[in-house]
Amino acid sequence: MQYLLMIYSEEAAEMKATPEQITQTMVAYRAYTEALRKAGALVASDRLKPTSTATTVHVANGKTEVLNGPYAETREQLGGYYQIEAKDLDEALSWAARCPGATGGKIEVRPIWSMT
Repeated sequence: MQYLLMIYSEEAAEMKATPEQITQTMVAYRAYTEALRKAGALVASDRLKPTSTATTVHVANGKTEVLNGPYAETREQLGGYYQIEAKDLDEALSWAARCPGATGGKIEVRPIWSMT
């Protein structure tokens, strides 16, 4: 079964990180990604650009509304994701706990409902 691991963190705190902290974080993510790859669990992953680049679309009563920025005003923002293959939820949760983003933020784990 496939799961989406959504990485939420405080974008403002990330913007204040020192170059050394950024390097440490990137090294940790590269190692995590490689572990997923070696285990045959990695399906896809990417980092998202800051929320200031987001655009939200909403259609109501046939009228399209386009808003600059993210829809939800929250303390933590979606910053990236991993789509993984896992035998069950327990295995997906185990991978989520190993994600570097789990230390300073939160990882939402959600099964993917295949439409094909």
